[in-house]
Amino acid sequence: MSKWRTVMSGVPQGLVLELALFNIFVGDMDSGIECTLSKFAYDTKLCGVVGTLEGRDAIQRDLDRLERWARVNRMKFNKAKCKVLHVGRRNPKHNYRLGKEWIEGKPEEKDLGVLIDEKLNMSWQCALTAQKANRVLGCIKRGVTSRLREVILPLYSALMRPHREYCVQLWGPQYKKDTELLE
Repeated sequence: MSKWRTVMSGVPQGLVLELALFNIFVGDMDSGIECTLSKFAYDTKLCGVVGTLEGRDAIQRDLDRLERWARVNRMKFNKAKCKVLHVGRRNPKHNYRLGKEWIEGKPEEKDLGVLIDEKLNMSWQCALTAQKANRVLGCIKRGVTSRLREVILPLYSALMRPHREYCVQLWGPQYKKDTELLE
């Protein structure tokens, strides 16, 4: 029979249980939030329409709510990783703060492995994806002597296609004009 051990706190990192418990812990984070709040694993994104001053103020109120929630729950946002991505041609590009610190605005940001810019132009993402796919094809060409279809096709499907097809659903985004995405 196993012996009892004292547990100081937390859950060992890397377990599926860790992520499940974290999601339960942050489950009430979005209560009272006016804008769109998206949570994925440890990423939180706040998105709102800023065509009016009311929209800008709603985003700032939500940031203040999130900061209060973090303080009450003894959790901290990594403010160095918080960024504002201003999207839209006529976007007024307001400044926002989280707590007492101003959040840096960026013209482009990588989100879940996808490079997004303020014009929602995917050309850089496509170029980077093509480079990765070409490197994989080069490795297949250098590492496999056979050129038989039954050898190359499974390698292509397993190694190259995932790079080419990663986040293809994103290429037709449904963002509204003059939107700001805060990560």
